[in-house]
Amino acid sequence: MLSLDNVTLGVPDVPDAHEFYTSVLSPTATGGGQFVQLDMHGTGQLSLHGIEELTSDAGADPATSGFRGYIVSYVVSQPSEVASLVDAASRNGAKVHKPAKKALFGAFSGVFQAPDGAVWKVAAPTKKDTGPAGDPPLPTETGIILGVSDPKVSRAFYVALGMTVDRDYGTSYIDFHPNPGTCRFCLMPRKDLAKDVGIDRDGAGSSAMVLDRRAGSRHEVDARLAEAVAAGGQVAVAAAETSGGDYVGYFTDPDGFLWKVSSA
Repeated sequence: MLSLDNVTLGVPDVPDAHEFYTSVLSPTATGGGQFVQLDMHGTGQLSLHGIEELTSDAGADPATSGFRGYIVSYVVSQPSEVASLVDAASRNGAKVHKPAKKALFGAFSGVFQAPDGAVWKVAAPTKKDTGPAGDPPLPTETGIILGVSDPKVSRAFYVALGMTVDRDYGTSYIDFHPNPGTCRFCLMPRKDLAKDVGIDRDGAGSSAMVLDRRAGSRHEVDARLAEAVAAGGQVAVAAAETSGGDYVGYFTDPDGFLWKVSSA
């Protein structure tokens, strides 16, 4: 069964990205150098990795421009927390695409683009505060939303790999049940996702992001790659042992988003 265990963001400068995210979102950070792990307060696991190294390992081109085809969703409890986080991101060098305000999709939300290029949507399910804002505001959920050409095709692909659908709104929005402590995995039409976050839908090159499945064995790595091909994906890098002794392979989904499947 495929599950989203971690999301790796390719960034131009890992120490700078590390400083930005810890200053704005206050996750628990471990590691250093060209790889930092971020625990998003128990709602998901993100990694920061040098984009050159990340794309080289995945056999991809590091060049990226325009909309990368995905966003990170960060859900908090109330509007004042949304405003606090968007303001903090702006103070630390992010570009605000949508200021924190009432919205139709998400009761109250704002959108910023981190200095590394990743786009974040911060949202709360209510339009009114119910108490003092958290300091720092803690997420109730972290998610990755992919902008895809056909959500139904992508839904079929991921169901074939063992994911279980949670909410299904046809061609508008689909998501899957997350495992405890992991990001929610979601699908939207690319044009609708770009419009929702206030960004032109056009983009080219790498998404600068890799979705990670941590397998329990080498046999499972091989099985996940074979299942991806059978469901309509492609093997990007055949499974092989790395210099560190891990067994790693990469595949792409129907829209070209990269998955890394690895066994320690």
